[in-house]
Amino acid sequence: MVVLYGLIFLVVLVAFYGVGVYNRLVKLSTLVAEAWSGIDVQLKKRYNLIPNLVETVKGYASHEKETFENVTKARNQAQNATTVEGQQGAENQLNRALINLYAVAEQYPELKANENFLSLQNELSDIESDIEKSRRYYNGTTRDYNILIDSFPSNLIAGITNFKKAAYFEIDVEAERENPQVKF
Repeated sequence: MVVLYGLIFLVVLVAFYGVGVYNRLVKLSTLVAEAWSGIDVQLKKRYNLIPNLVETVKGYASHEKETFENVTKARNQAQNATTVEGQQGAENQLNRALINLYAVAEQYPELKANENFLSLQNELSDIESDIEKSRRYYNGTTRDYNILIDSFPSNLIAGITNFKKAAYFEIDVEAERENPQVKF
Protein backbone atom coordinates (compact mmCIF):
# COMPACT_ATOMS: atom_id res chain seq x y z
CA MET A 1 0.00 0.00 0.00
CA VAL A 2 2.85 2.39 0.85
CA VAL A 3 4.46 1.55 -2.50
CA LEU A 4 1.19 2.39 -4.29
CA TYR A 5 0.93 5.76 -2.49
CA GLY A 6 4.57 6.44 -3.27
CA LEU A 7 3.99 5.62 -6.93
CA ILE A 8 0.88 7.82 -7.11
CA PHE A 9 2.78 10.65 -5.41
CA LEU A 10 5.61 10.29 -7.93
CA VAL A 11 3.22 10.33 -10.91
CA VAL A 12 1.45 13.44 -9.54
CA LEU A 13 4.82 15.12 -8.93
CA VAL A 14 5.97 14.39 -12.50
CA ALA A 15 2.63 15.63 -13.87
CA PHE A 16 2.93 18.90 -11.92
CA TYR A 17 6.50 19.33 -13.14
CA GLY A 18 5.38 18.71 -16.74
CA VAL A 19 2.57 21.25 -16.44
CA GLY A 20 4.99 23.76 -14.91
CA VAL A 21 7.51 23.33 -17.74
CA TYR A 22 4.76 23.51 -20.35
CA ASN A 23 3.44 26.76 -18.84
CA ARG A 24 6.96 28.21 -18.79
CA LEU A 25 7.41 27.28 -22.46
CA VAL A 26 4.10 28.98 -23.29
CA LYS A 27 5.14 32.07 -21.33
CA LEU A 28 8.53 32.33 -23.04
CA SER A 29 7.02 31.65 -26.45
CA THR A 30 4.59 34.50 -25.85
CA LEU A 31 7.43 36.78 -24.73
CA VAL A 32 9.36 35.96 -27.92
CA ALA A 33 6.30 36.86 -30.00
CA GLU A 34 5.82 40.07 -28.02
CA ALA A 35 9.49 40.98 -28.44
CA TRP A 36 9.23 40.39 -32.18
CA SER A 37 6.20 42.67 -32.23
CA GLY A 38 8.33 45.40 -30.65
CA ILE A 39 10.91 45.06 -33.43
CA ASP A 40 8.14 45.09 -36.02
CA VAL A 41 6.73 48.37 -34.67
CA GLN A 42 10.15 50.04 -34.83
CA LEU A 43 10.78 48.72 -38.34
CA LYS A 44 7.43 50.08 -39.54
CA LYS A 45 8.36 53.52 -38.17
CA ARG A 46 11.60 53.26 -40.08
CA TYR A 47 9.86 52.18 -43.30
CA ASN A 48 7.48 55.14 -43.04
CA LEU A 49 10.37 57.57 -42.62
CA ILE A 50 12.51 56.29 -45.50
CA PRO A 51 10.35 57.67 -48.37
CA ASN A 52 10.57 61.16 -46.84
CA LEU A 53 14.33 60.84 -46.60
CA VAL A 54 14.59 59.62 -50.20
CA GLU A 55 12.40 62.46 -51.48
CA THR A 56 14.50 65.04 -49.65
CA VAL A 57 17.73 63.69 -51.12
CA LYS A 58 16.10 63.39 -54.57
CA GLY A 59 15.56 67.13 -54.63
CA TYR A 60 19.31 67.65 -54.52
CA ALA A 61 20.62 64.60 -56.36
CA SER A 62 18.04 63.75 -58.99
CA HIS A 63 20.60 61.98 -61.19
CA GLU A 64 21.20 59.26 -58.54
CA LYS A 65 18.18 57.27 -59.76
CA GLU A 66 19.70 53.82 -59.16
CA THR A 67 20.43 54.61 -55.51
CA PHE A 68 16.83 55.73 -54.91
CA GLU A 69 15.44 52.67 -56.67
CA ASN A 70 17.65 50.38 -54.58
CA VAL A 71 16.47 51.99 -51.33
CA THR A 72 12.83 51.72 -52.38
CA LYS A 73 13.25 48.10 -53.51
CA ALA A 74 15.05 47.12 -50.29
CA ARG A 75 12.39 48.87 -48.19
CA ASN A 76 9.61 46.99 -49.97
CA GLN A 77 11.38 43.65 -49.54
CA ALA A 78 11.90 44.34 -45.83
CA GLN A 79 8.26 45.29 -45.36
CA ASN A 80 7.11 42.07 -47.04
CA ALA A 81 9.41 39.68 -45.15
CA THR A 82 7.45 37.11 -43.17
CA THR A 83 10.09 35.19 -41.19
CA VAL A 84 12.86 36.28 -38.85
CA GLU A 85 15.44 34.96 -41.31
CA GLY A 86 13.74 36.73 -44.23
CA GLN A 87 13.52 39.95 -42.24
CA GLN A 88 17.16 39.66 -41.30
CA GLY A 89 18.26 39.33 -44.94
CA ALA A 90 15.99 42.15 -46.08
CA GLU A 91 17.24 44.43 -43.31
CA ASN A 92 20.83 43.76 -44.37
CA GLN A 93 19.96 44.87 -47.91
CA LEU A 94 18.09 47.92 -46.65
CA ASN A 95 21.00 48.94 -44.42
CA ARG A 96 23.41 48.72 -47.37
CA ALA A 97 21.03 50.79 -49.52
CA LEU A 98 20.72 53.43 -46.78
CA ILE A 99 24.50 53.59 -46.46
CA ASN A 100 24.66 54.32 -50.20
CA LEU A 101 21.95 56.97 -49.82
CA TYR A 102 23.95 58.68 -47.08
CA ALA A 103 27.06 58.49 -49.27
CA VAL A 104 25.13 60.37 -51.97
CA ALA A 105 23.97 62.93 -49.41
CA GLU A 106 27.57 63.50 -48.32
CA GLN A 107 28.33 64.86 -51.81
CA TYR A 108 25.89 67.77 -51.38
CA PRO A 109 26.87 70.28 -48.67
CA GLU A 110 23.64 72.25 -49.10
CA LEU A 111 21.65 69.04 -48.51
CA LYS A 112 23.61 68.24 -45.37
CA ALA A 113 22.69 71.69 -44.07
CA ASN A 114 19.00 71.33 -45.02
CA GLU A 115 16.85 71.46 -41.88
CA ASN A 116 14.35 68.88 -43.14
CA PHE A 117 17.13 66.46 -44.06
CA LEU A 118 18.82 66.90 -40.68
CA SER A 119 15.53 66.33 -38.89
CA LEU A 120 14.83 63.17 -40.89
CA GLN A 121 18.38 61.95 -40.31
CA ASN A 122 18.06 62.50 -36.54
CA GLU A 123 14.68 60.77 -36.46
CA LEU A 124 16.10 57.80 -38.36
CA SER A 125 19.02 57.67 -35.93
CA ASP A 126 16.59 57.57 -32.98
CA ILE A 127 14.58 54.81 -34.63
CA GLU A 128 17.76 52.81 -35.31
CA SER A 129 18.59 53.08 -31.61
CA ASP A 130 15.10 51.84 -30.70
CA ILE A 131 15.46 48.96 -33.16
CA GLU A 132 18.74 47.99 -31.51
CA LYS A 133 17.09 47.97 -28.07
CA SER A 134 14.15 45.95 -29.36
CA ARG A 135 16.52 43.52 -31.05
CA ARG A 136 18.45 43.02 -27.81
CA TYR A 137 15.23 42.33 -25.91
CA TYR A 138 14.04 39.90 -28.59
CA ASN A 139 17.37 38.07 -28.68
CA GLY A 140 17.50 37.86 -24.87
CA THR A 141 13.99 36.45 -24.71
CA THR A 142 14.80 34.06 -27.56
CA ARG A 143 17.93 32.93 -25.69
CA ASP A 144 15.93 32.10 -22.54
CA TYR A 145 13.29 30.28 -24.58
CA ASN A 146 15.87 28.28 -26.56
CA ILE A 147 17.77 27.34 -23.38
CA LEU A 148 14.58 25.91 -21.90
CA ILE A 149 13.90 23.95 -25.09
CA ASP A 150 17.46 22.56 -25.11
CA SER A 151 17.75 21.80 -21.37
CA PHE A 152 17.03 18.38 -19.91
CA PRO A 153 14.34 17.35 -18.88
CA SER A 154 12.34 20.30 -20.21
CA ASN A 155 13.49 19.36 -23.73
CA LEU A 156 11.38 16.19 -23.43
CA ILE A 157 8.25 18.21 -22.75
CA ALA A 158 9.14 20.72 -25.48
CA GLY A 159 9.54 17.88 -27.95
CA ILE A 160 6.27 16.20 -26.96
CA THR A 161 4.34 19.48 -27.16
CA ASN A 162 6.05 20.52 -30.43
CA PHE A 163 7.78 23.71 -29.25
CA LYS A 164 10.49 24.76 -31.74
CA LYS A 165 13.53 26.95 -31.19
CA ALA A 166 13.20 30.59 -32.22
CA ALA A 167 15.70 32.29 -34.52
CA TYR A 168 17.85 35.19 -33.36
CA PHE A 169 17.53 38.52 -35.15
CA GLU A 170 20.95 39.77 -36.15
CA ILE A 171 21.58 42.41 -38.74
CA ASP A 172 24.91 41.91 -40.42
CA VAL A 173 26.21 45.14 -41.88
CA GLU A 174 29.77 44.65 -42.99
CA ALA A 175 30.58 48.33 -42.46
CA GLU A 176 29.82 47.90 -38.74
CA ARG A 177 32.33 45.04 -38.51
CA GLU A 178 35.20 46.91 -40.11
CA ASN A 179 37.74 48.75 -38.01
CA PRO A 180 37.17 52.48 -38.17
CA GLN A 181 39.74 54.53 -40.06
CA VAL A 182 41.02 57.39 -37.93
CA LYS A 183 42.90 60.08 -39.85
CA PHE A 184 44.33 63.31 -38.52
